[in-house]
Amino acid sequence: MTEAVPSDPIGRRIICDGEYATVHFVGLVPPTPGMWLGVEWDNPLRGKHDGSHEGTRYFTCSHLTGGSFVRPKKANFGVSFLSAMTKRYGPNTEWNETIVIGKKTVELVGFESVQEEQSQLNALLEISVRECLVSDAGQKGEIHRSCPNISTLNLSKNLLSSWEKVADIAFQLEGLKTLDLSENKLFRSSNPCSLSNSFAKLATLSLNRTGVTWNEVLQCAVMWPSLEELHLSSNNITCLERPMNCLQSLRLLDISNNYIIDGNQLLAISYLPRLKHLNVSNNRISSINFPVQHGCCAESFRSLNSLSVNGNNISQWSFINELNKLSCLESIHCQNNPVMDSDKNPETIRQLIIAKISSLTFLNRTEILPQERKGAELDYRKMFGREWLKSGGSQNPNHNNPSMEFLTEHPRFNELIEKYGAPDDAEIQQPQPFALKNQLLTLTIMCPDKPDQNPIKKKLPDSMTVQKVKGLLYRLLKVPGSELKLSYESSKVDAFLELLPPSSGPSDTK
Repeated sequence: MTEAVPSDPIGRRIICDGEYATVHFVGLVPPTPGMWLGVEWDNPLRGKHDGSHEGTRYFTCSHLTGGSFVRPKKANFGVSFLSAMTKRYGPNTEWNETIVIGKKTVELVGFESVQEEQSQLNALLEISVRECLVSDAGQKGEIHRSCPNISTLNLSKNLLSSWEKVADIAFQLEGLKTLDLSENKLFRSSNPCSLSNSFAKLATLSLNRTGVTWNEVLQCAVMWPSLEELHLSSNNITCLERPMNCLQSLRLLDISNNYIIDGNQLLAISYLPRLKHLNVSNNRISSINFPVQHGCCAESFRSLNSLSVNGNNISQWSFINELNKLSCLESIHCQNNPVMDSDKNPETIRQLIIAKISSLTFLNRTEILPQERKGAELDYRKMFGREWLKSGGSQNPNHNNPSMEFLTEHPRFNELIEKYGAPDDAEIQQPQPFALKNQLLTLTIMCPDKPDQNPIKKKLPDSMTVQKVKGLLYRLLKVPGSELKLSYESSKVDAFLELLPPSSGPSDTK
């Protein structure tokens, strides 16, 4: 075996020509002489086969074109953590205190002190060695001797291959509270309980784009006894299971950009006692149902304060109705869902959501002030007042008995009646159908001196004034406005309205 290959190559991560891969085979591949590495690329389009060559299987890939054989000298197995740290934060012997910009020499005031501070590794608290080819902890104890005070560590997109190698680093950082391992591919530990001391104080963990499944998360969770924030974005997670004896301190969970379709999958995590913030944006959720045992509040998500469901397939208002069952919910983000496009007026959509969820104080990052809530709830009474009456509702409390179908669609309606009183006849009066502002108008032009000629038809916006209509007719017919006779006729009601010329009426008549 060549010196370029470490003693434990199988399962190790490498980078080759800018592409990341995992080693699955080391050995000869006849008839070609010399040593080969059999690798599975992170990018399956980079490979040539699935681990077999000329009828012989050397390793197995998850994708038909995910595998390749590469020479060891082309593979980079990475560097130790302290080597990456020293390269990024150590003293720079080529440091200059001045730089030239155009024809001027500029002194970098204060940069020397920054450089000195960075060179003192043991004083650093927040470290980022993202994409620095870190593959292991290096010699035992050297991290603790050189930089023991790190509390926030970014190890994303490196060559770490197992939780054991991560634990070797974390164990030497006794104050580690925030750790980002995104874009690493880590093999599961055979004994995760044995690694829990390495992450004893860890509060925030990011595993975005690591390929981890929810089942693997639950198996690993015993390693993180104090975890409060967990970020699992972009991991192809499709299903959830209830955490048992783990993640009980979790306050924030981000499972955005995954492939959860059934919203009821969320019930599996709904009993986490301290969960306050949940992000399930950019999944494929369309519906959810929170069981209610006592009263109108759900037993699940008892502490949930903030929910983000942006970019899902929510098209029915029943989803919004269900959120009203969450007693502590104060903030939601629900943009880029079909239900948000169900009305041309975004303000109307906002009012409906506010009226349907009684506890909301923020909607899509905008505060809901008391006056806005009052207006939304009063308008909701008016908007659906006629349906309420038709379903059995009554302004007489003794006879108010709306149908179950109506209350399912508008579960807060009776609550709003108790709060503001029943809507009266004037509030729920149907708008006049002949009001021009509610209609798309068709202009029919007939020429009296040419009775056999087909009439000319033009569509008009409802905001066009009579004066502008006459201007349009003059351009079409070259007839002065004083000689035109205009009238409006509605097919919905028995109404005929003669529109007077500007001299006889207001010029902004619509």
